Amino acid sequence: MVFFLQGLTLGFSASVASGPFMAYLLAQTLKLGARRALPLALAPLLSDGPIVAVVVLALSRMPDGLLRALQVAGGAFLLYLAWGALRLARAAPILVAPAAGAQLSLIQGALMNLLNPNPWIFWSVVGGPLLLEAWSRAAHLPLAFLAGFYLTLIGGTAGFIALFSVAHRLDPRVTRALNLASAAALLVFGLVQLYRGLFLG
Repeated sequence: MVFFLQGLTLGFSASVASGPFMAYLLAQTLKLGARRALPLALAPLLSDGPIVAVVVLALSRMPDGLLRALQVAGGAFLLYLAWGALRLARAAPILVAPAAGAQLSLIQGALMNLLNPNPWIFWSVVGGPLLLEAWSRAAHLPLAFLAGFYLTLIGGTAGFIALFSVAHRLDPRVTRALNLASAAALLVFGLVQLYRGLFLG
């Protein structure tokens, strides 16, 4: 239960933390609607698998060079997403979208998480060591931690998607304002990641 509760707590913290993925969720919920955006809550399941595998097998922090490369690539990708959100803000509100749009958004969300250094850092310094500690005690305990973590991460993310959907239906001007906010947030996150990747380290 201890590892399960730790997973619940960390998963909830990750779901409510502001960041590039939350800004991306806002933009895609406004574009697709809640029903088609809900699968985006599963994006961390697609991206975290390779991250966790690499971190746990490496048994060490990610190399600085790899983190910087991820920051540069992730920053460029966030700028691309910011441009798309800005175009939506300037256009008429989109109430429906084809199913392919939802599938593409899920792939984009997973790719953005994979290129974001934050999950790499989290699993390197927090999640990875906890998994190794759990494994050293019993083979089933890492599963308890992961179950708790993704239960609150996916549940919390789905809840935010529902809230975003309700908010944008109140007034078309709200949709435009939220699209502008998501574009601005993605732009800032993208520039910060580019700066860190190119000039810090």
